[in-house]
Amino acid sequence: MRAPWAIIVGSALLTTACGGEPDGGPPDADPGVGVASTPTRAMADDGRYISWREHIVDDPAIGGEAIAGSDGLAMADLDGDGYMDIVSVHESDVEYDGVPDGHIRVAFGSADPDAWDLTTLSSGAEAAAPEDVAIADLNGDGFLDIVAACELAHLIYFQNPGTDIRATEAWPRLIPPVTNGRGSYIRAFIADLTGDGQPEVMTPNKGAQSPRRDQPASAISWLEIAGDPLEPDAWIEHELTRVVWPINSEPVDLDGDGDIDIVGGSVAETRMIVFENDGAGAFTEHPMRIAGTSLTGEERPPGRRGDEDALVSGFNMDYVDLSGDGRLDIVTFEFSTLLGRSLVWLEQPESLDGEWRLHEIADYHPDEVVGIVVADVNGDGRPDVMTGGYSGGARDADLDLAVDSAAGVLVWFENDGADGWLRHEISRRRRGMFDKFIARDMDADGDVDFVTTRGNSTPYDGVLWLEQVRTGSPVASFDRARDVDSPELESFHE
Repeated sequence: MRAPWAIIVGSALLTTACGGEPDGGPPDADPGVGVASTPTRAMADDGRYISWREHIVDDPAIGGEAIAGSDGLAMADLDGDGYMDIVSVHESDVEYDGVPDGHIRVAFGSADPDAWDLTTLSSGAEAAAPEDVAIADLNGDGFLDIVAACELAHLIYFQNPGTDIRATEAWPRLIPPVTNGRGSYIRAFIADLTGDGQPEVMTPNKGAQSPRRDQPASAISWLEIAGDPLEPDAWIEHELTRVVWPINSEPVDLDGDGDIDIVGGSVAETRMIVFENDGAGAFTEHPMRIAGTSLTGEERPPGRRGDEDALVSGFNMDYVDLSGDGRLDIVTFEFSTLLGRSLVWLEQPESLDGEWRLHEIADYHPDEVVGIVVADVNGDGRPDVMTGGYSGGARDADLDLAVDSAAGVLVWFENDGADGWLRHEISRRRRGMFDKFIARDMDADGDVDFVTTRGNSTPYDGVLWLEQVRTGSPVASFDRARDVDSPELESFHE
């Protein structure tokens, strides 16, 4: 998904179906300069050095579909063959043009993590600028179904047919009327909120594809499915709250009581909210009171420079107990009107009505963190954080960005076990956005890899996985998949 504060510079016609370079792109890119070619200093717990190798799962050249604007993804074994499949969503544009088109793609997995059967589940108006996707068995037939959130402007449900599953036109589908034409859906999650074994759908509606801070409040909701999900009247909306520019509605058992709570957030109101579940789907709203900030002075918006409020919205989050008190904490980021942001974690208090304390993990300036996932990267038993950043340049051309510009970055932060974090930069390209990561050992070699989407990089948008490579001596930090790609920038921090 596009960060709402992104700088958009220029556009070009899509020429990706043939793998061509759009106007403004270089005829070639030198892989010998920038962050990717810098020898890695990251080390695993076994004493070997950590670097990363890129593997392309789906892009216009491989899949033959002019996908662009790649955003959310989810993984599950859709066809029951024992191998994980990937469902990904692609807005299919390089700017917000209001045209309701897009692609929802499926990559069916195999024993070889580099062999995928690619197909389009949905395209055109029913896949209207899809932003996010979730997978679960919604009709109770034992087969996993799919729900996607579309910015223009609905949810769409796909029912797994159980047979001929790779013939994706066989999947029955429904745009629930209660969601049709309703503002702009930005996220989709599925969890059993009521404890009855029937999953529900959680979603925030940001109000418009290009929202404003002064627009009317819109809903964070959960959708009950009373009966067959293909029946229009089966979908019943329950509003949790209305805020200006809602951005999230993540299900998680935050208080550890065995039921699923929801964490939401508002961009315009710069705040986060916990909806505490009573175990039966009734929720108590707890505005998060956050003490501290990592941004000071001119790092803060002009109207906020005299205060010390946390600048958080819950745009992207992950959950882990970093304090060691048995309670889940939240890893997220603070943002400002400048390009610089910071990666932070919020320490959960004893009571959800208590004060959350903000701790800085790292200054991300001049890059802009978007994607976040917690995983033990180096195998030392401590949670680390993999992140992806958003380029401030064009989405379809390589501008001559200065080293202090926001780039399309991949960075992981090593937890040193002593309240410190070590920055390990992987790649820093002129264009790109890495919105979501799934931590998984793709090659079954015992270390964690990451599946992600790369957006805002036409013609390089798509789905990829990052293989963790361990060597006895330092090698280049990043081995990219393509000979020609967006050029690398040097590190701002070294």
